[in-house]
Amino acid sequence: MVQQLNCAVLVDRPSAHTLLVTIDRPDVHNAVNREVAEGLARAVQMSEADPDIWVVILTGAGGRAFCAGADLNEVAAGNLDRLFLPNGGFAGFVHAVRTRVWIAAVDGFALAGGFEIALACDLIVAAENSTFGLPEVKRGLIASAGGVYRLSRLLPRNVANELIATGARLDCARAHSLGLVNHVACSGEAVDQAIRLSLAICENAPLAVQESLKIARSSLDHTDYELAQLSNERQTWIMKTHDFAEGPRAFLEKRKPNWTGT
Repeated sequence: MVQQLNCAVLVDRPSAHTLLVTIDRPDVHNAVNREVAEGLARAVQMSEADPDIWVVILTGAGGRAFCAGADLNEVAAGNLDRLFLPNGGFAGFVHAVRTRVWIAAVDGFALAGGFEIALACDLIVAAENSTFGLPEVKRGLIASAGGVYRLSRLLPRNVANELIATGARLDCARAHSLGLVNHVACSGEAVDQAIRLSLAICENAPLAVQESLKIARSSLDHTDYELAQLSNERQTWIMKTHDFAEGPRAFLEKRKPNWTGT
């Protein structure tokens, strides 16, 4: 059942372990205002507090835009600082600490801060009509909410540099060929494709997925030695969980595992 976190963000549970979060401002291309930032921050808190939520899908309402970035009405009114929250940064999201898997389901364009929100997710599913871009330099700005460095980590260096320096848009087909987009969906079906991806993720032990992604997310920030230590530390912790015993037991008994997330 759809629930309103506030006037700008909706949540739903399309499957047992999946939370669907929707930015609901289609009349302004789901641009980020204070209500969006507060709603996304609440969605992060909700997902982190509920052990039954393993995957979160983030999308925008209306089918024309995932998110157009900062609401220019707020910017023009001198309220840019209201779009940033202490623990999450821009939109209450781009720097929020998250352990769940987040999938951006993009249907339409994801530009500026909207692209930065998608880049802050772990995976991207996009409809074939989607486009991506960081046009900040066209307005004398920097994509400082993670866009510049996250894009450079995900794309070949020269491709990322060109997109950053020109502010040009990247279409879905090329984004997929470059590995930025995980799956391409028909127009209007990005959320459905993301739900299918979520179900595939939820076939696996949730704690093992979360701890594996924790290491993967930090792979560019540490040496191999540090990452090996972190991997061993988290494996030792995983070995104490119920699901660590359940996996081999289910294999031997020729049945699907009953993951509990404990």
